[in-house]
Parts: sequence; structure tokens; C-alpha cells
Amino acid sequence: MQGITLFQYSLIYNAFSFTFAAMAATTLFLWLGRSEFSRNYRTAVTVSGLVTFIAAYHYLRIFNSWEAAFDVKNGVVAVTGYAFNDAYRYVDWLLTVPLLLVELVLVMRLDAAETSRKALTLGSAAALMIVLGYPGEIASDIPTRALWGTLSAVPFVYIVWQLFSGLGASIERQPEAVKGLVKQARLLTFASWGFYPIVYMAPYVHLSGPDATTTIQVGYTLADLVAKAVVGVLIFNIAVRKSRLEEA
Repeated sequence: MQGITLFQYSLIYNAFSFTFAAMAATTLFLWLGRSEFSRNYRTAVTVSGLVTFIAAYHYLRIFNSWEAAFDVKNGVVAVTGYAFNDAYRYVDWLLTVPLLLVELVLVMRLDAAETSRKALTLGSAAALMIVLGYPGEIASDIPTRALWGTLSAVPFVYIVWQLFSGLGASIERQPEAVKGLVKQARLLTFASWGFYPIVYMAPYVHLSGPDATTTIQVGYTLADLVAKAVVGVLIFNIAVRKSRLEEA
């Protein structure tokens, strides 16, 4: 963390601040809009709001930790001696990543048995992916990071296969008016999740110190915004459209 520039510090600082505000605003939007859709989809949107609520809380903690780790005077950034706690991010993912898959399954309104089965298998795989990725994230050498990153990729590949194969037939059974939105939610989930491993591998290309920190923190933050806030709004729109179809 030594040698971080004012630009790098400010970029990460503002990214954390913006994301906290975006997650909090999305939570309010999702939860206050419950009257827009039928009770069949309230659980799905409530879970989506829970995802952004948890993310907002952890981004506030991350923001406070980042601010405490540095002292800025006369355009010079110096470390304060307080360690930046990046573990908040993995605690957040351990809670929210399984819920991201659960909300997608719930809004599709499959039969009870299929919903339970897919929510359990996908949620468990997502939690395993996060647990396996954390030792690599905190590792100080590339081989250890690569080992745990590879292990974490196994449940990730399983999740991708389930999104496009296991849920493919179920998505095709969705009403035509919402099928495109459900596919967009699935694609955005895949695209944003696929961005995390790319950011994770930043040290592989000889990025280190403040450059690696900036790339990783901003990269993970952008992926979180898409995976949680943007997909959450899509889940809301799917719920509203399906509710109106069913009422009609």
C-alpha cells in the first residue's frame, strides 16, 4: 500500500462511495416497489433487495476501512498504520453470491420441488466458490493464488453450466413477454461473474503494489454493481411484467 498516488486513492475512495449509494438506493427501490407486482414474486424481489442491502452495509464498512488506512495532506497520501480490511468483501460475497442465484430461480416461478433443488445446489456451489477463492486472495505469492483460484473455478464452471444448461429448458418455458428479460438477467449474471476471475488474475501479469490494489478494488466494485444492482432492477422488471401478464 506504500506509494499509492492521490489519483489511485481518490479513484478507489469514490468507487466505494458511489457503490454504497447505488446499493442503498437499489434496496429502497426494490423494497418500496412491492406494490407493483403480485405476491407470487415478492420473495424473489425481497431477496434481491436483501442482496443490495447486505452489499450496501459491507461497502460502507469497506469505505470506512479504506479512509482509516490513509492520511491525505497537501496532495500526499500516507499510510496511517491501520490495515485496510478487504475481508469485508469476501464476507459479503459469501452471503450475497448464493442469494443472487436464488433470486433468479425464484423469479422464474418454477414448481416447488425444482425451485428447492436448484436453489440448494446453485447456492451451495456459489458458497463453495467463495470459500475456495479467499485463501488465494490473501496469498502473497502467485503459485498459491493460482492454486486456490483454480480450485475455486471448479464450482464456478458448474454454476455456468447450470445457468445455460440446467436452467435453459426452464427459461424456454417462461412467457414470451419476459423470456428475453430472464435471458438478459442470466447473461448479465454470467458476464459480471466472469469478470471476477479476470480481476483476480491481475497479479499474474506482474501488477503489484498500488497498481494491483487499484485494479482489483475498482474491478471488483464494477462487477458488484452489475451483478447486484443492475441484475436486481432486471429481477424487479421481470416480476412486474409477469404479474401483469398473470392478472390479464
